Amino acid sequence: MKIKFFLIIFLILTCLSSCVSTKKVKYLQDKTTGEEATMLLERMQKPYRLQINDLISIRVKAMDQELVGMFNPIGEDNASATGEERMYYDGFAVDNHGNIRIPHLGEINVLGYTVDEVRERIEQELLENYYKEEANIFVTVKLAGIRYTIMGEIGSPGSQVIYKEQVSIMEAVANAGDIEEFGDRQDVVIVRQYPTGQQKHHIDLTTIDATNSPYYYIQPNDLILVNPLPQKSLGLGTSGIQTFTTVLTVFTSLATVVLLFTRL
Repeated sequence: MKIKFFLIIFLILTCLSSCVSTKKVKYLQDKTTGEEATMLLERMQKPYRLQINDLISIRVKAMDQELVGMFNPIGEDNASATGEERMYYDGFAVDNHGNIRIPHLGEINVLGYTVDEVRERIEQELLENYYKEEANIFVTVKLAGIRYTIMGEIGSPGSQVIYKEQVSIMEAVANAGDIEEFGDRQDVVIVRQYPTGQQKHHIDLTTIDATNSPYYYIQPNDLILVNPLPQKSLGLGTSGIQTFTTVLTVFTSLATVVLLFTRL
């Protein structure tokens, strides 16, 4: 009787310790007051500053488009290419020195500048050296999408591109097929590129405080890692029923083997 009692206690404790709590799988749980939540959601994201290996799109328009045709390389030659392929061939990549090369303007250093600051510099250069105010030139500068890599317990791991100027980590995760049941949502790791090298950051996606994190919005070339929960290595299941069924199956198999050997 004592052995059966201890086995039952063991099964119960195993089930309780192996289950994944709903607190670990729910996103952005609100643990703050209404006023605090409002302050968090109203946080403004600082503008992104360009770094090495970024890819940007530059377009110049004017009353007479022939005047600015040299600055807009995308055309019929690449008509069959996808948006990402076009940007690969026709976008402006920031080299290892922080420069981009623009027709006639040559090399312009953009490292550490925002896209708006780059636009103002290009407009100023064109007006000072090539065109008059009457040309009514209109310059647009944008990031060529947010490129990131996501690995681990995720639906579709690999490199992803989202064509927006600002992307939250929630959008990045959803775009990659969401975090799987054994993924650790409480400690998502972001490896971010800086001029001085890589740095690792952590964010808890199960709390509303995540929206106040400086890493809530991803940046180009971010590496996002979703590590597995301990329950995955145990292989016991994410719910009490799954865990109980697995443990009971193993226990039944062991008991059967023991009985067979004792009867020999």
